[in-house]
Amino acid sequence: MKFTLEYPTERSGHDTAFHDPATMTRFVRAAEEAGFDAICLSEHPAPSRKWVEHGGHTTFDAPVVLAHWAARTERIRMMTHLTVLPYRNPLLAAKTLTTLDRMTGGRLTVVAGAGYLRSEFAALGVDFEERNALFDEAAEVLTRVWSGAPLTFEGRHFTAREQMVRPGPVQPELPLWIGGNSRLARRRVVRFGQGWAPMFTGGEVQTATTRTAEIRTIEELAERVEELREQFEQAGRDPRSLQVQISLPGDPGDAPAQRRAQVERLAAAGVTWSLVHVPGDSLEHALDAVGRFGQDVAAATR
Repeated sequence: MKFTLEYPTERSGHDTAFHDPATMTRFVRAAEEAGFDAICLSEHPAPSRKWVEHGGHTTFDAPVVLAHWAARTERIRMMTHLTVLPYRNPLLAAKTLTTLDRMTGGRLTVVAGAGYLRSEFAALGVDFEERNALFDEAAEVLTRVWSGAPLTFEGRHFTAREQMVRPGPVQPELPLWIGGNSRLARRRVVRFGQGWAPMFTGGEVQTATTRTAEIRTIEELAERVEELREQFEQAGRDPRSLQVQISLPGDPGDAPAQRRAQVERLAAAGVTWSLVHVPGDSLEHALDAVGRFGQDVAAATR
């Protein structure tokens, strides 16, 4: 099992100290020292006040912060979890992510999704009803551009004629993982990606807000992973290469033995990466949680 650490600004009610660049540096270095394999940020450039006030969150521009972190670390991977591909022109997305892979020295993992906040789509001038078509075009463009060949593409929303995005990424196959619980998301993993990033759902409200299928238990997750592995095999791909990331169930304050048991259950279900969050009420509390998780859970479950 590998572990991705979520920056505390990804949760509502965090201490504004986490907005400071010096705090960001202390946090990412602590994560690397504790043995975390990746650190991540999501994407919400302009969420609505209503959503934020009802449990949503704001966040930074992920590529900017990930580049900042990469310059101050040596090993830990930088992850977009997740970038909303329909929000921008796919060539601009390709250029940003390719440059970021260069700036991280080949330590970037891209987790991408179609998005779900209708009001944010409207604010950005993007047709919410076209998000799936926009995602598919963007994912195809990214994978083709990253191969280094000039791009000629004719889609419903995007056209290119021998366009080039160079320098290319450091990684020959830049990891692209697909977020979402739906069958469509899993089909996209087979078609475009190397990994799947589902989420546990907590009931009708969350499911309706995120507009995704329900996965409530580890047993349900295991069934979906097995289905996806079978789809990999049918497509002529090695099912053992599939990466799966999902949030580690439980609370940061749970006993280490309980957290280790949850990690073991996820691993048995086919999960290869656990997404971990720590308290965001203060930097000291967060750093303590990072260190304890690294020592008591991560080191004991690899």
